[in-house]
Amino acid sequence: MTVARLLAFIRLGRPLFLGGGFILYAIGAVVASSGDLGAIDGSLYALGQAAVTAFQLMTHYANDYFDLAADRANTTPTRWSGGSRVLANAELSPRVALYAALTFAALGAGVALVLSQRAPQTLATVATMAILAWIYSAPPMRLCARGLGELDTAVVVTGLVPYLGFQLQHGHAFAQLLGSIAPLACLQMAMLLAIEFPDEAGDAATGKRTLVVRFGRGPAAVLYAALTGAPYAALAVGYANGLPARVAIAGLVTSPIAAWRIARIRADAAAPTAYERLTFVAVALLVSTSLAVLVGWLLPLHASVP
Repeated sequence: MTVARLLAFIRLGRPLFLGGGFILYAIGAVVASSGDLGAIDGSLYALGQAAVTAFQLMTHYANDYFDLAADRANTTPTRWSGGSRVLANAELSPRVALYAALTFAALGAGVALVLSQRAPQTLATVATMAILAWIYSAPPMRLCARGLGELDTAVVVTGLVPYLGFQLQHGHAFAQLLGSIAPLACLQMAMLLAIEFPDEAGDAATGKRTLVVRFGRGPAAVLYAALTGAPYAALAVGYANGLPARVAIAGLVTSPIAAWRIARIRADAAAPTAYERLTFVAVALLVSTSLAVLVGWLLPLHASVP
């Protein structure tokens, strides 16, 4: 494999999106340990992260393979939407993506079997994660083309991934985990909607019925605004139900960005020149809020606000 083809293969896996899996998995483990890193079982943590990353890569390669028609029809891609463009630009054969997806699926399954020996309670979690990740874009279910992909992604990325970290570290305070990840699930769905605005024409032309295609830009923009604002109310609800104040306050740090994004969504969703900013900020808002929640859990206990 030449250097150019190797680099194309790496881009096909969309490595920038792997960061979210590391952060969200860490949140689950840290919640389980109540912010005490010394209480985390390092070997179990590493195995769980390996499973998450393997299935995440499986999803990335599978998405480019199964979404090839929509990506080819997309005339307004950005760095964050429209796929990696590697297959759409014929830099590699589509079979490479399929074989890579199946390879990472097998690797993930292997890690899952090892995990099941040490932590049997996680087998159902990992299996559900893998199945939902695969049917997101793969036929016959192909949830991303039915207006269900947004929810599917939120369940997997901001639900099952942190829950796996929580399970592996024998967490018991589930209400605190839920209070930490519910706001992020809203931002995950909002991010998917933002990415779908630039993809709308290509998706519609190839029968991919995302929520933006189904609802239209106006209603989808309203839904985006609601999902972008909801996390900050959810943090308050979480605090009222036992979420540490330091975590809730940390999560609120990104609220000015969210308010600006809400104010701009109608204009940016209708302007191709704004698509790059629209998609980047949506991704950045999810990542930065997830990091803020993680940092909130890692702050020294004596730094918490009464």
